[in-house]
Amino acid sequence: MSDLDALTSSAYSQALEVIASVEPRVAEATRQELADQRGSLKLIASENYASPAVLLTMGTWFSDKYAEGTVGHRFYAGCQNVDTVESLAAEHARELFGAEYAYAQPHSGIDANLVAFWSILAHRIEGPWLEKAGRKNVNELTEEDWEALRKELGNQRLLGMSLDAGGHLTHGFRPNISGKMFHQQQYGTDPETGLLDYDLLAAKAREFKPLILVAGYSAYPRRVNFATMREIADEVGATLMVDMAHFAGLVAGKVFTGDEDPVPHAHVVTTTTHKSLRGPRGGMVLATEEYAPSVDRGCPMVLGGPLSHVMAAKAVALAEARQPGFRTYAQQVADNAKSLAEGFLTRGADLVTGGTDNHLVLLDVSSYGLTGRQAETALLDAGIVTNRNSVPADPNGAWYTSGIRLGTPALTTRGFGHDEFDRVAELIVHVLQNAQPGTTKAGGPSKASYVLGDGVAAKVKDASAEMLERHPLYPGLDLA
Repeated sequence: MSDLDALTSSAYSQALEVIASVEPRVAEATRQELADQRGSLKLIASENYASPAVLLTMGTWFSDKYAEGTVGHRFYAGCQNVDTVESLAAEHARELFGAEYAYAQPHSGIDANLVAFWSILAHRIEGPWLEKAGRKNVNELTEEDWEALRKELGNQRLLGMSLDAGGHLTHGFRPNISGKMFHQQQYGTDPETGLLDYDLLAAKAREFKPLILVAGYSAYPRRVNFATMREIADEVGATLMVDMAHFAGLVAGKVFTGDEDPVPHAHVVTTTTHKSLRGPRGGMVLATEEYAPSVDRGCPMVLGGPLSHVMAAKAVALAEARQPGFRTYAQQVADNAKSLAEGFLTRGADLVTGGTDNHLVLLDVSSYGLTGRQAETALLDAGIVTNRNSVPADPNGAWYTSGIRLGTPALTTRGFGHDEFDRVAELIVHVLQNAQPGTTKAGGPSKASYVLGDGVAAKVKDASAEMLERHPLYPGLDLA
């Protein structure tokens, strides 16, 4: 064990002892979570493993500090150290992504998208409206002014990718706030190929004329041409907003460059800092200088007090992502996704779009006679952690679904390569081939319950354990 490993083990062991002195059940659940993650194949595309340095950064007294406002302009005294870590997070983000401006305060990806939406509205609608009304700022507005402005802000159009095509809830899905605050329409993919059709998207944009065109995805297994998306946005006078939460690590690691890098083409880019970026759970907004003043009002516009301890962890994670090794990691994430896809295809599985060229694979489980929910739970019983996901024109809807989404960032962090991901595909297919739908209490077919063949779960767990032992999680961390 290296000196650093020894320090890390000591830090976590002592931290758990302190926690156990107050609430031992929390300490035990924490220990068990590490054991569960060490002993399972984590294939959830939106999850990863943050470094011990990132994790330890979140457990500090920065958690105790309120810091509403912006760097150098806080509503609370004594924020000089928060200013330091927030400035570092923004500096690393700008350098890593080549962005003109970075905002590290959002608590999550959804918060980042809310900041982006309202920043665009403020820049495109509120500012010009104030000028037209002859007001210097919002403090001069009368109640009649506010009523008129509210109607203007609440009647704007947003065009985003549909949920079943691979978009996210926050891209205009009706149950989400984005689907309620905008007059929204959605674009999908080609029904035959599952791929984006930019000509059809452009035609829809010309007809609908959105104020905001949202690009990005959470379950689309292909790359996007953001130069083309910007051309479409410019033609109809829209602001191009890109949600790169899922693939930010591939952008940071220079797997996506040129037209596939959203930062040079979008007005505003949002992201999470976990997922493929491998940092703490949180959000971030990148923008051009034009939109920076509006984004900088994220708190108190839609955010509460920033989580200073998480911003500090973002700074550490972004510093890690600027190291040369992160580019190697990001390329391996993409290579491993191809290996996983090839492993499925050679075994006759049905993949949406027929493969992948990013970090995720979307597997249609209909051919096995299962819903996504049944497949997800059967795989979990066998020690394989995935999540069910809609496929285009999904007959089972967004709850039961017909697909499962699988991502490679987490197991790539553990050191898995081509051979292991081919084996993972083999194990998943084995589980699905040996699962069948259960029955409801009334005796009919169930969309939720399932029956898994005898011994299948144990066999798959044993096979997984061999790979997991070769690639241990946090290998230097000993909590014994």
